[in-house]
Amino acid sequence: MFKKDLSAGARSKVKSSVHRTLRAKFLETYPGFEPYIDEIIPKKAPMELVKLPDRVSLYLVGSQPIFFQTLDSPLIPHLRIVHAFPSALPTIGIDRGAIRFVLAGAALMAPGLTSAGGQLPDPATNPEDTEIEAGNVVAILAEGKEEACLVGELKMGTEDIKKKGKGVVMDEGHYLGDGLWNLSFD
Repeated sequence: MFKKDLSAGARSKVKSSVHRTLRAKFLETYPGFEPYIDEIIPKKAPMELVKLPDRVSLYLVGSQPIFFQTLDSPLIPHLRIVHAFPSALPTIGIDRGAIRFVLAGAALMAPGLTSAGGQLPDPATNPEDTEIEAGNVVAILAEGKEEACLVGELKMGTEDIKKKGKGVVMDEGHYLGDGLWNLSFD
């Protein structure tokens, strides 16, 4: 989605009523961010909407990108927010072999998650783990790395990933070094 460098389009201030609605929707979609919401989206801080190519809307508080949305996707947290609050989103892990493909903008494939270095939730061995359903937004951790390298919406649930072991798991996302990551608002 953001493979090429982006140029920010029109910027506009978000009305306070829309600001409240977006804040509530973000919390409803991602309850893990609730302890940090006043830090991420302060109630009185001005919010801006930046139009990006391909009908993507990016929301900023100050010069900090908070989340983005395409026409048919939920609000997706910017990778910088995921890095600041790593425990707020569910995570799955890819093996070392998949890292270079993900960072080149390729679709995330099931073998990168099901191989020895991959990490999927396993409720059988860890009762705190829960399966993640298709349509949920997750952070992708790379084997041997501490911070997420990709955030996006799953096209296949983790239970199906384990059963099938092949296929596209995430075809679009926001990854380290992509056009959205490199966009500056200073």
